[in-house]
Amino acid sequence: MEYVKIPNVFRREEFGNNKLIEGEYSTDELKFLSDTHWVWSEKVDGTNIRVVWDGYRVSFAGRTDKAQIPSHLLKRLEELFGGPDKEELFEMKFGDTPCILFGEGFGEKIQKGGGLYGPVDFILFDVMCGNLYLRREDVEDIAAFFGVASVPIVGNGTLTQAVEYIRSHPKSWLRESEMEGIVCRPMVELRDRRGNRIIVKIKCRDF
Repeated sequence: MEYVKIPNVFRREEFGNNKLIEGEYSTDELKFLSDTHWVWSEKVDGTNIRVVWDGYRVSFAGRTDKAQIPSHLLKRLEELFGGPDKEELFEMKFGDTPCILFGEGFGEKIQKGGGLYGPVDFILFDVMCGNLYLRREDVEDIAAFFGVASVPIVGNGTLTQAVEYIRSHPKSWLRESEMEGIVCRPMVELRDRRGNRIIVKIKCRDF
């Protein structure tokens, strides 16, 4: 299973310079929920990585099955999750239940300016077991269990407040520069009428 494509907070102009149209939410659900409380986590500028436990073994994939993982990042993933000892940890934690650890590969030679994060590494932002996304506290517990970091929570509030936060171009919690943006989720897991997860991103470069 690939990770959900996260929509922008506002719609973009269909013609011209493709700027966001402030105030025009990209979905009806975001408009309806805009004044509710959302949790904001830092969006890391890297490459999407899936660490897949099928109940018997561990494998790695990018955002899509065709995506190529850079060799130095793959080596780091093997250090963190590869080998018989780590498979025993997966079995200890999840048994034979299939699970996917969704994270970001980031750091040196990953995206332009990736070196600002330091050496290549992996950071966890979501976990799915079966067809269920786990709660934030469970994600943090799993990150600690495997000795990896989880994306930092940088604030909470309405979507209007989240936009104002990003408009200030806040400093990253992970690198010595401005953060790429934030990912916002409702305080409780929600889905729309099509069954899609309700989640949204706000990028500094758009403001």
